[in-house]
Amino acid sequence: MIFKKVLTFASLALLFSEQNPESERLKDIFADSYHIGVAVNAWQVNSSDEKVSALIANQFNSLSPENGLKWERVHPELDRYDFKFGDEYVALGEKIGAFTIGHCLVWHQQVPRWVFQDENKEPLGKDALISRMEDHIEAVAGRYKGKIHGWDVVNEAFNEDGSFRESTWYKVTGTEFMKAAFRKAHEVDPEAELYYNDYNVWNAAKRKGILDFAKEMVSEGIKVDAIGMQGHYQLETPTLEQIEQGIIDIHEAGFKVMVTELDVDVLPRPRSAVGADLNMNFANSEEYNPYKDGITPEAEAKLAQRYADIFKIYEKHKDKITRVTFWGLGDGNSWLNNFPVRGRTNYPLLFDRNLEPKIEVIEKIASVVK
Repeated sequence: MIFKKVLTFASLALLFSEQNPESERLKDIFADSYHIGVAVNAWQVNSSDEKVSALIANQFNSLSPENGLKWERVHPELDRYDFKFGDEYVALGEKIGAFTIGHCLVWHQQVPRWVFQDENKEPLGKDALISRMEDHIEAVAGRYKGKIHGWDVVNEAFNEDGSFRESTWYKVTGTEFMKAAFRKAHEVDPEAELYYNDYNVWNAAKRKGILDFAKEMVSEGIKVDAIGMQGHYQLETPTLEQIEQGIIDIHEAGFKVMVTELDVDVLPRPRSAVGADLNMNFANSEEYNPYKDGITPEAEAKLAQRYADIFKIYEKHKDKITRVTFWGLGDGNSWLNNFPVRGRTNYPLLFDRNLEPKIEVIEKIASVVK
């Protein structure tokens, strides 16, 4: 078995060194547990920087696209698709033998206004909007049939109380957009896994709403393989018990569990800023950006312990989890530098701004892998 005992700093430094490329990597550490993934952006997918390419290929066996397959990027105009990123992304996945994820087919964010309008810029009705959505799914998922292994079909459609988000999708079609999206995705690529993905799935009320509707879809013969639990955590919230109960409940409801967007915000934030709602934004201040000149050893130790505690839960329930994906390759490109406060210097990932491994953090995580 891999990593039966705690690794020393020296051995981990050797493990990640460019001079020792055949050593066990993150994907090897978790080889007996689940796929270990990373979200990549357009620059990283086609990077001429050998360090970037090697890091992706050596450390991870699953890929997710950060923004490149979202509607505004891949389908910016009614009669125009842009598959440059998607083609390069899929080619990278094939090159490194990754379990490749599509993110995401239907979302209320990053959708052009024209999607909801007819040629006269009047609002589309229910049938017309669902037809437009299905055309989009057929074009995008169809292009990558057999190459993208799992799709986040619908993203972030629920409120914190478990009710449906009052998005334009919902206002026009009710819940039918979600059912139609899953039906169409399965029709287009019957072999692909299909997921519902959301943040704050540790919240019991939100989780109940998600699971109740997912089970309703399954009862109607609609394929839903897994629930993606976005892992956008802070140093002290949510509680470990809340994270664990989310995993258990999803599994007991009959779905695979995937941790889809893992990072840990080490910076203080306004009390009301919980979750990952991009509509939320606060003014920058010294209070919310205390490590702009570098993270302190004490803060990094807290980050290491938080990751270790989280992965202890993941390892306990590795029979239920099929993938854990970090939301970004290194600190410099993390979305948490701008959420929920713009212009901050954050340190939420396992690789720093120079894409060097945080040895102390990774050692702490490796120590819990049995």
